[in-house]
Amino acid sequence: MELVSKISKGSKMDQVYIPKNRNSFNIGDYVVIKLLGDTKSQTVNVPQKLCFYDVENIEPIKLKIIQELIKIIDDNIVNYGNIIITGSFLERGFNFNDVDILMITDKNINTKLIENLIAKKIGIKAHIIVLSNKEMAKGLETDPLYKVMLSRCVAKKKFIYRQKRVLDYKLLDLHLLESKVLIDNFDILTGSEKFKLTRNMTSIFLYINGKKITNESIDKEIARSLGAASEDIRQNILNKKAFLKRYNSIYYKTFNKIIRGIRNGSKQK
Repeated sequence: MELVSKISKGSKMDQVYIPKNRNSFNIGDYVVIKLLGDTKSQTVNVPQKLCFYDVENIEPIKLKIIQELIKIIDDNIVNYGNIIITGSFLERGFNFNDVDILMITDKNINTKLIENLIAKKIGIKAHIIVLSNKEMAKGLETDPLYKVMLSRCVAKKKFIYRQKRVLDYKLLDLHLLESKVLIDNFDILTGSEKFKLTRNMTSIFLYINGKKITNESIDKEIARSLGAASEDIRQNILNKKAFLKRYNSIYYKTFNKIIRGIRNGSKQK
């Protein structure tokens, strides 16, 4: 494995920084540092430095895929704000159907063209969502699904979104309705589908109760309120009767609170 980095000035000793997400160079290993040619007269192809949010470990092949995705977008789109990779692709293992990509830009983008290029060049199905900074900020104010997306992601550039919490009960009602599918179709859903619906319901439950929404907080709430580990749901190893009893309880508790909110006014801080 080779990494390209730059020498930085330190107070007592100069230093070289390397990313924590790597598949070699363990703490305590001895390495050799050498000059990468004449950097003053030579163009050096430095790998894209990525920003990781709640991604502690990621397979090296996935890092390579992310680099390739960004390169394809860079070769075809100019002057966009950011690229954010999110979704099941970042979870451990390779149980993902596609790669969810958020493109932050005010421009109109032909997403189908980019998705087709990605499929042709690296053989992976991509799902691209284009949002302006204004739309992203608005979504984070009112939609817990946006918070879920950004709670674990990899971005081309560092981002900070500060937003207040606004409860749009009609929007939450629509999102919660998706999770009712699990109650009606438990036997025919896969483990991944059950987890997606469970996570959706749990994020809404946390949101309307003023709780922080992260992947960790969602997993903890699932274990606390449903008595099942997130991984067990993904693997589809559940006690149907016990799980559905708790799931129904949380679903209708959340539903009733949303209905009360709609009756009292569609929006409330």
